Amino acid sequence: MYEIRKATSNDFNELTRIWLQASIKAHHFIPASYWESNITKMQEIYLPMSEVCIAEDAINIYGFIALVEDTVAAIFVSPEHQAKGVGKQLISYAQDMRSRLELNVYQENKNSVKFYLASGFRIINEGLDTATNAKEYVMLWEKS
Repeated sequence: MYEIRKATSNDFNELTRIWLQASIKAHHFIPASYWESNITKMQEIYLPMSEVCIAEDAINIYGFIALVEDTVAAIFVSPEHQAKGVGKQLISYAQDMRSRLELNVYQENKNSVKFYLASGFRIINEGLDTATNAKEYVMLWEKS
């Protein structure tokens, strides 16, 4: 188990590093240059506008989830700590705080699609991310 806490602006550099590494690994179908070109936006716009919670221990931050109202704007786990329960703990934490959650996920990111389905989300729509020209699923989770 990891400690979950609200992020502060002091965490944003490390969260951006995790986001960049995990994005490049998970989204092999999108050029790395796309993610690299969005580093400043992530640090200065997206993280500050979100309710961000991090998973950590006494030494390291392992991942984070960013919520904008009932939308999961981002959930990323450091690549070397994936498949160790970090993402599951973060999504469960968000599900405890909300009665519904919605998110977009790239269709080619099959591991994440499986993760969300296993976490109780269902596909409610399909779309296209115009910034990357990649197909997405819109997924929804509702507390039962």
